[in-house]
Amino acid sequence: MAKTLNKTSNKHIASGHRIGIVGGGQLAKMTALPAIALGCQIIILERTENTPSSSLAAEILYGDWDDPVNLLNLADKVDVVSLENEFIDANSLQALEQAGHQLYPSSTTISLVQDKLIQKRALSDVGIAVAPFAAIDSPEDIKQQAEQLGWPLVLKARRNGYDGKGNATLMSAADIDDAWAKLDGDNRELYVEGFCDFAGELAVMVTRGANGEMVNYPVVESVQKDHICHIVKAPARIDDALANAAIDLARKAVTTIDGVGSIGVEMFLTKENKIILNEMAPRVHNSGHYTIEACECSQFENHVRAILGLPLGSTEMIAPAAVMINMLGEEQGTGYPVGIEQALAVKGAHIHVYGKTTTNIGRKMGHITALGSDINEAEQIASKAASCIRFGAQK
Repeated sequence: MAKTLNKTSNKHIASGHRIGIVGGGQLAKMTALPAIALGCQIIILERTENTPSSSLAAEILYGDWDDPVNLLNLADKVDVVSLENEFIDANSLQALEQAGHQLYPSSTTISLVQDKLIQKRALSDVGIAVAPFAAIDSPEDIKQQAEQLGWPLVLKARRNGYDGKGNATLMSAADIDDAWAKLDGDNRELYVEGFCDFAGELAVMVTRGANGEMVNYPVVESVQKDHICHIVKAPARIDDALANAAIDLARKAVTTIDGVGSIGVEMFLTKENKIILNEMAPRVHNSGHYTIEACECSQFENHVRAILGLPLGSTEMIAPAAVMINMLGEEQGTGYPVGIEQALAVKGAHIHVYGKTTTNIGRKMGHITALGSDINEAEQIASKAASCIRFGAQK
């Protein structure tokens, strides 16, 4: 699979040019901030109004992301196009490249990643360890695969799954029918993975330039709550050999998909101290938000540098430890954060409110990062500030 990848361009785009971003959520907002600091202008293509990045964009275009006409309209206004998510149709993105526009990540990269079954095959083909997996077309196929993979199994949507959405754990054959219905298996492509009984979850952010220059951030621990990233702890409390193995795996995976920009690589640490790649996101990622305060050059600034063809910045941490805690909506309501005054009074807490106008249960509304002399100190600061804030109550 990797042999068919297109070569990336070495063309340098000077600071001061226009960057187009497909999607206008919090990731676009946090990418826009360092881009503006570098003298660039941001133009957004969004489907809805009043998104987090709206206040930072020089221009906002509205329309369906998957419509090549809308994508070309954006590309005609900018020097390079980037993506806030990997769910945009790869064939539609290819139209930009065919028209001579620069797109990072490329349509080839997106085609390898957005279908998780294809992603698993591409990584497995180059020797990267992943959980055992299999294509399936029917509930009966799941039973047959269970004979090879064993129970439990994880049934997954091949596309558009994130934060636990599009997944179902099957403990036995008795769970198949309900899970198939839940994931709409009659109308949606699914696949199965063998269940990984892991000891912990790790992640590595890698930034790769269009010229092949590549840097990585420290390995971090990722703690999930209800299948959503809850806490990120940097650096991971693992030995050097494991950390180096995780970094090597992440860099190889990014090279395999010919990724350009900042890319999140999520992994499982098994109880046997083996590292297995879970999933990749070819974009800036929640596991790297801590880098805004904790590293010399954040994942967002390095993403901008990468897609512009500029030298990549240092990924060194400026403190011994950092902890990031996501702030989620607790109920339906406005996006106004109650308790932010108390949170701001917590010394050492860096608070990010994304600016979403409404919230619902589990929606990512912001995050808090704290630095410390060790993980425990940083976590205490971040947790104290997070405990003050609530999203969902009416203002």
